[in-house]
Amino acid sequence: MKLLRYGPAGQEKPGMLDADGTIRDLSGHVDDIAGAALGADGLRRLADIDPATLPAVDAGVRLGPCVGGVGKFLCIGLNYSDHAAESNLPIPEHPILFMKANSAIVGPSDDVELPRGSTATDWEVELGVVIGTKAKYVTRENALDHVAGYCVINDVSERDYQMKLTGQWTKGKSCDTFGPIGPWLVTRDDVPDPQALDMWLDVNGVRRQTGSSATMIFDVATIIEHLSNLMTLHPGDVISTGTPPGVGMGIKPEPVYLKEGDVMELGITGLGAQRQRVVQG
Repeated sequence: MKLLRYGPAGQEKPGMLDADGTIRDLSGHVDDIAGAALGADGLRRLADIDPATLPAVDAGVRLGPCVGGVGKFLCIGLNYSDHAAESNLPIPEHPILFMKANSAIVGPSDDVELPRGSTATDWEVELGVVIGTKAKYVTRENALDHVAGYCVINDVSERDYQMKLTGQWTKGKSCDTFGPIGPWLVTRDDVPDPQALDMWLDVNGVRRQTGSSATMIFDVATIIEHLSNLMTLHPGDVISTGTPPGVGMGIKPEPVYLKEGDVMELGITGLGAQRQRVVQG
């Protein structure tokens, strides 16, 4: 099942993508793709609805972030060994955690804004995990039972802010529009193995990233186990699980960063694709 949110920013309505690719309006059945709707019972009720009975939505409508009411936006850094190598950083012994401000969240086709004075804004295609049921002290064996579904995330990053402003990664990760999420949330039952997903990202039609979630250092279940031993994970919390190699910072002989007018296109097998135009903030 593919769940989504559509409409003007801040006024999104809940929706579902049917088997023919038509957006169907769910607002008569659920207030938002958020909170209790992401739990097992909520998802079961939505799955029982015949999409043909739902009103169709214009195909040209804006898609918003596929999850509403996000509580925590948690991110895992350097979770692919080849990305760590291109960043000239050691492979971590434990998952590296940083936070991304919720105010960075935008839709999958919204513009990405360069912060004023930015000279090193970068791209990162990542597998997103959305929590569906409360998780506290869970084990790796049952960790995925707490997942509502998966989505595409572009973990846009300003490298100078990330690396040079007193070492606080969150500063380079939380700028407005730096967290495109979507286009839809694919429920867990439709993703048999989150560690078998191909990932890609193009900038201006040039392939920059090609990877697979199979090469993660810490898999999704391990990440959830680790985080749930540090803090309680709640329905609607989003985890971005790291990026494969090919980021602008790692291009040789000189890094290549985003500039006004650039277009990023990215996707993950079975989870859809995003497209963002880069504008000056």
